[in-house]
Amino acid sequence: MIESALQGYLSYISLQKRFSAHTSHGYETDLRQFFEFTLSSYGLSTVSAVTHRHIRAFIATLMENGMTAVTVNRKLSALKSFYRYQLRSGAVALNPASMVNGPKKPVRLATFIDENRLGMLFSNTPESSDFVELRDRLVIEVLYQTGVRRAELLGLKVADIDLSSSQLKVLGKRNKERMIPFAKGLNELIRKYLDAANAAGISSSLLFVNDKGRPLSTSALAKITREQLAAITTGTKKSPHVLRHSFATHLLNNGADINAVKELLGHTSLAATQVYTHNTIEKLKKSYNQAHPRSGT
Repeated sequence: MIESALQGYLSYISLQKRFSAHTSHGYETDLRQFFEFTLSSYGLSTVSAVTHRHIRAFIATLMENGMTAVTVNRKLSALKSFYRYQLRSGAVALNPASMVNGPKKPVRLATFIDENRLGMLFSNTPESSDFVELRDRLVIEVLYQTGVRRAELLGLKVADIDLSSSQLKVLGKRNKERMIPFAKGLNELIRKYLDAANAAGISSSLLFVNDKGRPLSTSALAKITREQLAAITTGTKKSPHVLRHSFATHLLNNGADINAVKELLGHTSLAATQVYTHNTIEKLKKSYNQAHPRSGT
């Protein structure tokens, strides 16, 4: 009973909602964990037998085991989505997850790298024609100059790059497309990288590949960003997402309209973009405290 309901829901989010394979897999993992919990703890074998009390007990168990509020809320979101679907299909009379509130998430400022430090990384135009060296540099340039997500970068195709107008097409979450402009310097680097790929006999529809022409893996991408950023920062976070955070923060710090930044990032709501304004406010506070004669009183 639970398995058939789960399979129906997974087909729905994949085919109709068009969730990415990564998101669908995450939802499946979270839901299976919940139903294993209700079976072992309460002997429940149907989706209709679940109440809000079972979901609260599940959340309490997760928190007791040291799981973060962010992860717990993600699992609760999966349950709410699953039961909304069951409610619409008539499998349940109410959505038990709608009666449950998740734990409050601590407010965190997005981690970013200082503009001057990143400027040091990009100060020199790469002279090498080596494919791997150019690829690694291009990875960092594209992440910082466009603010794309990790999955978006790995999914970029050569055909998505319009060199004549210096813009690229990104397929974002839920297959939503957006166009992002880029600078002349990046245009030249892309051309040089493509020439190096041709010279090395590497052919692929994807923009970023390994030296065998196979798709660049997430672990390889993580290694590239970690090694490249280690040259300019001692911070513990050297992930692709740090460059996305830096992209948004630097735009806002330099006066970009927040709605424009929202569109460039591919956010569906302005609230998701506003997290980067906290960094801008912190910068203003620092400037105030350093410059205003009454700031210390």
